[in-house]
Amino acid sequence: MTPRPLVGWYVHHHGAGHLTRLLAVRPHLEADVVVFSSLAAPAVLPEGTTWLQLPRDDHDVVAPDGTTRAPGDPESGADPTVRGLLHWAPLHHDGHAGRLAAVAAWIAHARPRAFVVDVSVEVTLLVRLLGVPPVVVVQPGDRSDAAHALGWDAADRLLAPWAEGLHVSPALERVRDRVRLVGGISRHDGRADGPASPSSGTVLVLAGGGAEGREGLAQRVAAASAATPAWRWTVLGASADSWVDDPWPLLRGAEVVVSAAGQNSVADLAAAGARAVVVPQDRPFDEQRTTARLLAARGLAVVPEPGSTAPDAWPAPDDWPDLLDRARALGPDWSPWQVDGAAARAAAVIAEVAR
Repeated sequence: MTPRPLVGWYVHHHGAGHLTRLLAVRPHLEADVVVFSSLAAPAVLPEGTTWLQLPRDDHDVVAPDGTTRAPGDPESGADPTVRGLLHWAPLHHDGHAGRLAAVAAWIAHARPRAFVVDVSVEVTLLVRLLGVPPVVVVQPGDRSDAAHALGWDAADRLLAPWAEGLHVSPALERVRDRVRLVGGISRHDGRADGPASPSSGTVLVLAGGGAEGREGLAQRVAAASAATPAWRWTVLGASADSWVDDPWPLLRGAEVVVSAAGQNSVADLAAAGARAVVVPQDRPFDEQRTTARLLAARGLAVVPEPGSTAPDAWPAPDDWPDLLDRARALGPDWSPWQVDGAAARAAAVIAEVAR
């Protein structure tokens, strides 16, 4: 019997989307996987998966004289981007050195067949320098900077979690021969069990994975609810007592879903066939606003007008009656998002490289 290949997988700690994507794809990948992340391991890991927690690389640097500085402090003259060549390589930082050393030591010992990077230019380069082919997850937005170009040039495959004809990226066109478009990856892929039966007048709010997506959310929802007395609002994920392990029944049962424009959130909307109001959050490289513009242009979701919200903030309470009525009137055809089978297609890309 041929032994299962060994695959490394780097999960970025910002938000919950990178981890969610791993957990969606992992059941479809016939391999042993070792995950590297600054995040703590989830309570339950898929079979054949090991989690190695990395030190953080964003705490203050302690100088020899005992003074401290932020790793990206411009007054120190220590540019962590190396004049735009990289995204994050702070000087004299024990956490940054320790995390890269941990990955390098494991690769030297274990000799994996492939390494998924979601996402980091620096980890991509390290992996390739050590002779392992990287499978790099790509994201929407303006990725025309030098660091993205460098990381994508080093990748063996570029895994794009969207479908053909959706996001147009001149930066990706340059490396088109290595790009694999797999569709929107959702943890709810394959769960559609007949037409949804939404309850009239119900709004489900999905809190963002990062703390910034939850900050002040309860107050914003309370104000929006007061302005829409005909609607009943429910919030998921804003606090420990609003967390549910399986949001699928609520997602299918809400007449309107309110969500950020992260890739996993939108893929979940597509899997559920949801009518939605999508409020993009402020993200590097204009990632969520790029997705939100695409959703609005295709009539898949209602998106507040640009300039009507502050970064990571909702529309004013008086805007919500119109937003919900417009979302209720939608008849979105989510099939172009190609959620069905996307996680398995992503796993197939990784397996191809690992073989």
